[in-house]
Amino acid sequence: MPRPKNNRIVYEPPSYTEFKPAGVSIKSLEEIQLNLDEFEAVRLADLLGMSHEEAANEMEISRSTFSRLIVKSRKKIADFFFQGKLLTVAGGNIHFRKNIIKCSDCGHMFKIDIGTIMTTCPECGSKNLLSLAGSFGHGECCRIAYIEYKNKEK
Repeated sequence: MPRPKNNRIVYEPPSYTEFKPAGVSIKSLEEIQLNLDEFEAVRLADLLGMSHEEAANEMEISRSTFSRLIVKSRKKIADFFFQGKLLTVAGGNIHFRKNIIKCSDCGHMFKIDIGTIMTTCPECGSKNLLSLAGSFGHGECCRIAYIEYKNKEK
């Protein structure tokens, strides 16, 4: 019986969660799911250019676990590109450090610490806000993890 996976740290929720070939109906596509930790691994290694050691530290996992994660995620992305599949970003055992809030009225998006609670849009004053972390089922658990992380830094 495998041991349970530890939660991995993801900096913030993705702004976009579905990618597909242009001109093809979603209904006709086979889906590939990129977990949030795999998404974060690609962001750290390929977008930010971090070494595996630096990225592993950022995600609070071992370097060897990070290396396995990046290989798995790159395979899925290659499958998406070359097989013309639907790529969705969702799932995984994660905690967010930051959150992205979107105002449903004016469309303004802003980043906040996961421990911060926002009730009104700073742009238009609307109370009609959408938490992108909340759309992944994360809220209070990530706030607690963030507070523990900040206390560890001190």
